[in-house]
Amino acid sequence: MLLSPRHEEILQIAKETGRVAVDDLAERFQVTPQTIRKDLNDLCEQRLLTRIHGGALLPSGVENMEYEARRELAAEEKRAIGRAAAGIIPDQASLFINIGTTTEAVSDALLNHNDLLVITNNINVANRMRVFPAFEVIIAGGMVRGSDGGIVGEAAVDFIRQFKVDYAVIGVSAIDEDGALFDFDFREVKVAQAIIANARHVILVSDSTKFERSAPVRIGHVSQVHTFITDRCPADDFKAVCREAGVNLIEAR
Repeated sequence: MLLSPRHEEILQIAKETGRVAVDDLAERFQVTPQTIRKDLNDLCEQRLLTRIHGGALLPSGVENMEYEARRELAAEEKRAIGRAAAGIIPDQASLFINIGTTTEAVSDALLNHNDLLVITNNINVANRMRVFPAFEVIIAGGMVRGSDGGIVGEAAVDFIRQFKVDYAVIGVSAIDEDGALFDFDFREVKVAQAIIANARHVILVSDSTKFERSAPVRIGHVSQVHTFITDRCPADDFKAVCREAGVNLIEAR
């Protein structure tokens, strides 16, 4: 089936931002919401998009979204999450920061702190923080992933295991309502698991779109973290899991 120009533009918007909303598209194209719903249904039938309430997402699968597109997705929410996470971490702390656009938002929010020891497998975080004399930045060794500057693989895992830090800031690609946490790259998952195992206080940071996505590789369970910070938690079942596990859930609207 050939795509109409409007279908092609809708698909391009979804590729750039990760998701599209019926009301926004109706206003953009000056058509009715019913027309947009039909467009989205047509694209979903071709498996080009996945329908959600009020709009559609790029279909889930083994390929992650382009990194720059993910930076723009829920950018304001990520900044709020970053500020909330930075508020938990005191000066003179040691911490891990792993790969992800939300963890990078945390690193931005930490720039006014003093005397931090930061260990990271994220080149973007290292570049951002290394120029501040108040921080000591240590970067993991291993294979550098070209798509996002993440350092992954067994060498990075072995490096992380040398440390025991006060805090860990980790991100994920998808969250199930039962509390399971997922990512796309099994090499990245191994590093995340090592980070969780070697931190005294684990802070999971993730915007609410991660409840709408799926990914193939299991990292672990929310019960393994101490604090979960999101802009909004839309899943009552997940909230119950956090309460039962003693996880501090913070909604940084």
